[in-house]
Amino acid sequence: MAENKTKPGKESVEEFIETLETTVQQDCKTLIKIMKKISGKNPVMWGNIVGFGQFHYKYASGREGEYFLTGFSPRKANLTIYFLPGFETHTELMQKLGKYKTAKSCLYIKKLSDVDVKILEQLISDSYQCMINHYLKMVS
Repeated sequence: MAENKTKPGKESVEEFIETLETTVQQDCKTLIKIMKKISGKNPVMWGNIVGFGQFHYKYASGREGEYFLTGFSPRKANLTIYFLPGFETHTELMQKLGKYKTAKSCLYIKKLSDVDVKILEQLISDSYQCMINHYLKMVS
């Protein structure tokens, strides 16, 4: 079985953020504050993703590994925020969020000023709590 490429590393989150354009740096620092407050965890680099918390998964196929509970990545075109449970249960909040695009479990925004940061914080909190609840149920 292939090894998971996305795994925690020893790289410095601060040094990674400092390599980014100034406006992106500020958005990343805001996301770090929000995610640290929600998770109670320090940020860790998972490749080019800033992740918070960690859980172990195992598929029926036998593939298993570790992954972060919430996180984001400053991509060239936009900020990618990971919502592992998806967005299906958050229709009302998503309508109030602002300017964004989504994929299955990714929220894409150009810059934080395009969205309501309080709504984004609620979405991140809900997603993180869902992951914690799911993980705890799996372990129990």
